[in-house]
Amino acid sequence: MEEEFDFDFNEDAENSVKRYEEMIRNEDQYFFDAQAFEYIIDNYIEKNDPVKALQVIDFALNQHPYAAVFLIKQAQLLLFTNEINKAFAALDKAEMLEASEADIYVLRGNIYQNMDRHSEALENYERALGLAETTDEILLQMAYVYQNMHDYENAIVYIKRSLEQNMENKDGLYELAFCYDILDKQEESIKFYQEYIDSDPYSYAAWYNLANSFHKLELYEKSIDAYDYAILIKENFSSAYFNKGNALVQLDKYEEAIEVYKQTFEYEPPNADTYCAIGECYEKLEQMDEARAYYKKSVKMDPKMADAWFGIGVTLNFEERFFESLHFYKKALELEDENADFWFAMADAHYKLGQINDSIEAYHKVLEFNPLDIEAWLDFCTVLYEQGRLVEAAETMLEAIKNNPDAAELYYRTVAYLFALGKPQEGIDYLQTALQIDPDKHYILFEYLPQLQSNSAIVAIINNYIK
Repeated sequence: MEEEFDFDFNEDAENSVKRYEEMIRNEDQYFFDAQAFEYIIDNYIEKNDPVKALQVIDFALNQHPYAAVFLIKQAQLLLFTNEINKAFAALDKAEMLEASEADIYVLRGNIYQNMDRHSEALENYERALGLAETTDEILLQMAYVYQNMHDYENAIVYIKRSLEQNMENKDGLYELAFCYDILDKQEESIKFYQEYIDSDPYSYAAWYNLANSFHKLELYEKSIDAYDYAILIKENFSSAYFNKGNALVQLDKYEEAIEVYKQTFEYEPPNADTYCAIGECYEKLEQMDEARAYYKKSVKMDPKMADAWFGIGVTLNFEERFFESLHFYKKALELEDENADFWFAMADAHYKLGQINDSIEAYHKVLEFNPLDIEAWLDFCTVLYEQGRLVEAAETMLEAIKNNPDAAELYYRTVAYLFALGKPQEGIDYLQTALQIDPDKHYILFEYLPQLQSNSAIVAIINNYIK
């Protein structure tokens, strides 16, 4: 038995679904117009039930075999279920029926994009551009393809074209900021967002991205002002609060930063990153109990938060609880075993505990992962020098100079070691290089080896450079 039901475009969607489910229960066959079938399909898509949605499409294609819309929806669902070849076949059929339908080429472009077949994706998006009534989303998809190709200049071109059509597209604004960031073109980014704000002063996303660009240029006061505008427009903008807190930290305004970080909790649940940031502020204020409490909240929420484990260690180190601090440094290193800062803290704690071999081993790790850390080279060589390993200290300092040829303090320290080794002429050669780089730091030499202040040759050379 076959019943016919007429559904006009204003037919209630819920009623269409009820009629369809009644038909399935009765194992009957009703007629639905194309609009009704679209309602039913969309209902199952919204319920995340692609299997039932595909079953509806089979019914729809049986009753409306020349309706390309159902083949397009079929392709979307087949893509969702990772049946790529079937999705392509459905789109090919749809194109035969209605070659002017832009969604065919958009979806085919999506599939090629996911397969990293960039030129084919762009070719389909170009076809869609010539057919679609609105193209801002297509242009944005093309920008994504160029991003995947690492062609960020072209990505910027297409994002801007997209934003010209739809200034409300927040995704476009954020993607543009990302591209400028990758290209390290913060000045261009600032210019764009300032011009954008002139056209749309109530765009919180534009103010936010402008603030981020100021932040990256270390213009922290300006970034804070821009974050404030973003917050004024969108009061619950938790990311703006968090980044404003970060800017305040850069200005050493730790108490203000804590208050701003805590404001994020009014608009989103607390998270490990924010707890850790608050802990660091309390650490900078030397309020170690408070700092430790927030670091502990952070690792309780996210046990993989290496910075928070490290922070707990730092607070214990401050209180001269060196042995306890080692436990937490090790926890941090279990998560980030190539973090030079963590190894530096380990080296220092071992040294303070008199565990010299462990300290030296940790210093080797620091310099393996960050050979540009001048302070680490200096501290490491101090440990070697104190252990009577003077030749090794001098050789290590020469290695430090190879990695940091413009660091005057390394040359001054080398001078001290060479004189201590009885090599005054070599020491004078390094002294002249140090003075050429930065004569004002000559005091480092006398701090480390005060007796050299009575060496007339050294004093004469230094006076020649500083006068």
